[in-house]
Parts: sequence; C-alpha cells; structure tokens
Amino acid sequence: MAAAAEAKNALLERAARARSAAESPAAVERRMAREAARVAREVRIAERVAAKLALEARQAAALAAAQAAEAAAREAALKAEQEARDAEFAERVAREAIEEAERQAARDARYAARKARKRKGR
Repeated sequence: MAAAAEAKNALLERAARARSAAESPAAVERRMAREAARVAREVRIAERVAAKLALEARQAAALAAAQAAEAAAREAALKAEQEARDAEFAERVAREAIEEAERQAARDARYAARKARKRKGR
C-alpha cells in the first residue's frame, strides 16, 4: 500500500512540475511566439489567396473585354457584308431595269420602223 501511495505521490508531483513548467514565463513566451508565427503564416496565405483572386478577376475582365470587342467586330463585319450585298443587289436591279428599258426602246423602235415602212409602202 505504501508503494501505491508513493507512486501516486510521484505521479502528482510530476504533474505539478509539468504544470508549473507549462506556466513558466519561458513556456508562455514560446507559446506566444508559436502563435505569432502561426498568425503570420495565415496572414501570408490569405494575402497570396487575395492576390491570386485579384489576378484571376483582372484576367476574367480582360477576357470579357476581348470577347466583347471581338463580338462587336464580328457584328460590324457582318453588317458591312450585308450592306455590300444590299448595294450589289440594288445595283443589279438598276442594271436590269436599264437593260429592260433599252430592250423595250429597241423593240418600240423596231415596231415604229415597221409601221413607218408599212405606211410608206402604201
């Protein structure tokens, strides 16, 4: 029984020494230094993440601007092509109308000449 009591007292004494060592100014200072290092590390990590997110946001904005400019250029090109086709169509219609008028005038001239010959021949 005495051995058990001695073992128990030794255990309690060891725990008390450990507690007092843990509460010593040097131990407290070490814990605070570790905590400060941990906080500094977390701050650096947060800064890197923020910088990465800012870079990604800038890249996304640049990409969106480039895509918008490309879409506007495509739309302008399509509009120019459509206007060119419209102008070509209008030119063709005008040319066909002129040709039709010339054919009509030639036919009318032939008709008038034939009538004139008939009148002359009478």
